[in-house]
Amino acid sequence: MSRAFDAIIIGAGQAGPPLAGRLSAAGMTVAVIERHLLGGTCVNDGCMPTKALVASAYAAHMARRAADFGVAVEGDVSVDMTRIRARRDTISTNARNGVEKWLAGMAHCTLIRGHARFESPTSVRVDDELLTSNRIFINVGARALVPDMPGVNDVPTLNNTGILDLDILPPHLVVIGGSYIGLEFAQMYRRFGSQVTVVEKGPRLVSREDPDVSDAIRDILEAEGIDVRTEAECIHFTPQGDKVEVGLHCGSDPALIATHVLLAVGRVPNTDDLGLDAAGIAVDKRGYIEVDDQLRTNVPGIWAMGDCNGKGAFTHTSYNDYEIVAANLLDNDTRKVSDRLSVYALYIDPPLGRVGMSETAARASGRKVLVGKRPMTRVGRAVEKSETQGFMKVVVDAETQAILGAAILGTSGDEAIHGIIDIMSAGAPYTTLQRTVHIHPTVSELIPTVLGDLKPLE
Repeated sequence: MSRAFDAIIIGAGQAGPPLAGRLSAAGMTVAVIERHLLGGTCVNDGCMPTKALVASAYAAHMARRAADFGVAVEGDVSVDMTRIRARRDTISTNARNGVEKWLAGMAHCTLIRGHARFESPTSVRVDDELLTSNRIFINVGARALVPDMPGVNDVPTLNNTGILDLDILPPHLVVIGGSYIGLEFAQMYRRFGSQVTVVEKGPRLVSREDPDVSDAIRDILEAEGIDVRTEAECIHFTPQGDKVEVGLHCGSDPALIATHVLLAVGRVPNTDDLGLDAAGIAVDKRGYIEVDDQLRTNVPGIWAMGDCNGKGAFTHTSYNDYEIVAANLLDNDTRKVSDRLSVYALYIDPPLGRVGMSETAARASGRKVLVGKRPMTRVGRAVEKSETQGFMKVVVDAETQAILGAAILGTSGDEAIHGIIDIMSAGAPYTTLQRTVHIHPTVSELIPTVLGDLKPLE
């Protein structure tokens, strides 16, 4: 059986469904192919379920701190992992059902369940059905990387998807990887009540960040009782009955004994089983689909959006990929990937909001740089909430007055960073934000003060 469509979208993540909506509204017939769960990583095993767990962990943490606010909570605070999981499942299921209802309501749109594989640049097979189109969009996402570490295949391990299925509290969770995903799970499970150890091969956590940011994150986690082990140059695994021995070094240093091991050391694109060779689609050495500044592959009529193209690993970059493709195809608007700023957050508590260049990168660029920095202990809103960990930092080009980047590690840092994002996106000088009146009391109101205290790097 063969069917022809004006457009085929492989994958129903964050870019696929909205693009289907735009194309179908333009009168095109569209096939959306999904082999697993609608909504992609964000809805099913990324943003929504993990932030639901973060919220539950925060509630437990604040309950234990109740006395700090003059509130009496009788007895020890405990968690019900079954109810926590049920709450998380409800949030994800509702979102997934919403995506399915959205697609079902689109005129000219057909949802096809199954595994898509290319047979040519214009044809895709799903089971015994051949679908053809001159426009094909790939939105297949990524999955957790299984690291090449001795013994990793000899012991039970969890990834960011598998750990979501737990309805028990791990007695001792060892997290392999001291970066964004691993640290979020580390803190939430510590707050649930697990003993938690974070193991990182490098010399510091979240090495993409400036050293002062990394150090502050480590201080925050260790203050909550998380054991952080860096410079673990020889991580290896050995079965120990129903537990796992985790070795950190190549010598005879004592190993950790874990009840559960979470692997959080990176992601790989879901491109290895799509038959890309049959269409002649080029990938890089890591398997990411190569695209140009408007997300076109090397094959005319084929685009790649979201995590599988290596241009971003976030829901917001995937959605922006859709916007770029739709703008170029339908709006005669030549939007480009290179137009967007690098923006992201780390959702430990307090969160880290980030935009643009780090101080380290600014130094390396050869620019004359100004830096403003203020601890959260001097932010009234943070003091009032008794959440004073972290700091805010802004990096500015001394000659152009352009904001190069910023980091806000502190309460509401993931929200407060957006004022800086907007100024940078508008191309306005830092003085525009410095002279803006902000609402009191907020975290954002201290950003103009920081900008008024810029100093050259030593």
